[in-house]
Amino acid sequence: MSSAISELREWTAEISDFRRISALLRWDQETQMPALGASMRAEQVATLERLTHERFISERTGELIAAAIETGARSVHVTVGGSASTDGGAGAVAALKERGGLRGARLVVLCDVRTPFELAAEIFAPQKGATPEQVKLLAARLDELAAAMPRDPRGVPMTGAAGGLSGGLWAHFDAELVGGASAVLDAVDYDARMRRALAVVTGEGRIDRQSLVGKLVSEVATRARQAGVPCHAVVGRNELDLFDARILDLQMVLEASTLDEISSAGERLAGEIAAQRAHGA
Repeated sequence: MSSAISELREWTAEISDFRRISALLRWDQETQMPALGASMRAEQVATLERLTHERFISERTGELIAAAIETGARSVHVTVGGSASTDGGAGAVAALKERGGLRGARLVVLCDVRTPFELAAEIFAPQKGATPEQVKLLAARLDELAAAMPRDPRGVPMTGAAGGLSGGLWAHFDAELVGGASAVLDAVDYDARMRRALAVVTGEGRIDRQSLVGKLVSEVATRARQAGVPCHAVVGRNELDLFDARILDLQMVLEASTLDEISSAGERLAGEIAAQRAHGA
């Protein structure tokens, strides 16, 4: 077990390092990129994205699930999202079957979106740099995969997470699909903590329409609204339209992309919360 855990930690640490470097390069490009340097920076970012993708193929996920089962795990929880892959879980399914399948173990997939299988390419592939033509090819491939699966994942909520990985595991191994945001909040006893708070502050890199579909910020805001606790958000970019903003019903949404801006946003929110408390008192 220790060997498998160590391997997983090293793998996730490497992915995290790649993402931090990529974020730093993007920030540098936006703030102090020298003249004529944009094309070179784009190549550097693309290389990092490719390396991240190579380590995030779903086949690797299947191998890790199998390793957990081989070491005695009777219940395996897989958190999916941000995979940079759109293979419908084909790699994971093949790798897991090759190593004996679930062998009676329970498989739970925590999903970050409610998107169905057939929309995975259309919604997520462009975020990873796919062209319109590539999106069409990926969508057609997902349809072919779905038609050949033991159960058709199309139209089933959450089967499109991680490029359809959740759908592949659901179709082939009867995996239980669970909203990741809800599961995490329940695990940390969020509801009880939230009810004791004066306000809740959540956040996201970019808040937009996708934030409403299974994302943590939506679950946090919904529970706070239902409990009557004010909820605010600090985000890198606010792309909510008026309709979506009304659905989330956040009190304040502040944009902040640097440490100084985040600090200023915190001070502003603290002042707002204190003023609301004084007014309520």
